[in-house]
Amino acid sequence: MSAVHYRSTKTFSDLPCAHRQHLHQGHCRFVHGYSRTVTLVFAAKQLDENHFVVDFSSLKPLKAWLEEMFDHTLLLNHDDPELETFRELHERGVVKLQVVPNVSMEATAKLVFDFADDLVRSQTSGRAWVEQVEMRENAKNSAWYRPGSAYVST
Repeated sequence: MSAVHYRSTKTFSDLPCAHRQHLHQGHCRFVHGYSRTVTLVFAAKQLDENHFVVDFSSLKPLKAWLEEMFDHTLLLNHDDPELETFRELHERGVVKLQVVPNVSMEATAKLVFDFADDLVRSQTSGRAWVEQVEMRENAKNSAWYRPGSAYVST
């Protein structure tokens, strides 16, 4: 496979959502929230007919999905022992619940990566793809997902 020659980024910000890590022994076990920011890095070996890696106007489905998942939502792990309690609150219109495998920045970065990469590859017939995703919870903390970028300790 030849080297990637082009990259571009797109950032989606102001995605306020809450979550909790029920297994955490500290404060993260409580419901708390952040205004998340997602930055995606797109890559391609060749540009499109407009000389773009990705036409940002084609990302409306991604923006809609991000807003559905992260805009004024409560994220819970699929195995949260209080899931039924929060489902009842969702049914009563108290919270907008999204159940995911894990609510961590790391896991949600991968969740976004998987959705966005499928979308971009489909839209570009495989010419472009998502190289990595950064999920930021605030100015100090973020996590990245990039497939195949494992670190090996010796």
